Amino acid sequence: MDCIEQVEHRGYEARSIVRHKAHAAQPATDNVAEEVPVALVYNGISHAVMMATPLDLEAFAVGFSLTEGIVSRNAEIHDLEVRVGRHSAEVQLQIGEHAFAAMKARKRALAGRTGCGVCGIESLELLDLEPVRMPEPARRLAPSREAIERVVAALPSHQRLMRETGGVHAAAWCREDGEILHVFEDVGRHNGLDKLIGHLAMQRTAMDEGFVFLSSRASYELVRKAARMNIQMLATISAPTSLAIRIAGQAGLRLLSFCRKDGYVDYTGDDAGAAQAC
Repeated sequence: MDCIEQVEHRGYEARSIVRHKAHAAQPATDNVAEEVPVALVYNGISHAVMMATPLDLEAFAVGFSLTEGIVSRNAEIHDLEVRVGRHSAEVQLQIGEHAFAAMKARKRALAGRTGCGVCGIESLELLDLEPVRMPEPARRLAPSREAIERVVAALPSHQRLMRETGGVHAAAWCREDGEILHVFEDVGRHNGLDKLIGHLAMQRTAMDEGFVFLSSRASYELVRKAARMNIQMLATISAPTSLAIRIAGQAGLRLLSFCRKDGYVDYTGDDAGAAQAC
């Protein structure tokens, strides 16, 4: 750690800049999103270093542990301590012996960058692409087009860091009717999702009773994280990748992308063969 003392972070820093516009240069101040290395240490052994915004790191560590399969439930995390310095952070987790032994057996160490979910793995054999099949829910969610449009319209008002910096992603937990209940932001889209999932786990929220909306594209690791937690539906503002669609289909997860105020594209629904906007 660069600093033993705890340091409070706002999620952004003010920087002096020179703004060039209309053939003029004007000194100004700009807020930029914070990005620091966050070490995740399990039972004294560093497992991953992720580049993230240094906010909500307890939720981030819990979510990462669950979505990466390090623990299968929140109760397997016996203790957690967050230490945030000026330019780095560390989260110390104590997990059960069975989970810790399984983690070591995987021999997997991630050194992540924002926007990348597989940096640092040692070989293709360690890339976890085994199909995830979610259990059939007691009731299938069926958000209406109006519900998706409601989320799209309301999300900007929940994005505090985005308003300050213009450079972070948001992960929102939504009710079936489109009401936004929780929003977490981060420079990394997968970090934002981990923070959201960690918060839901700590609140003991039933994750098959709502859906996730992301202000990003739908990449494979986001779909896989959601499927691991039995989240029925993932909706995104931008495009999906081919692997994200494939994993969503295998898992039984509904994937909506290009979500706008006037429609969306359903990639895995019953009529998704036509891949047309609703």
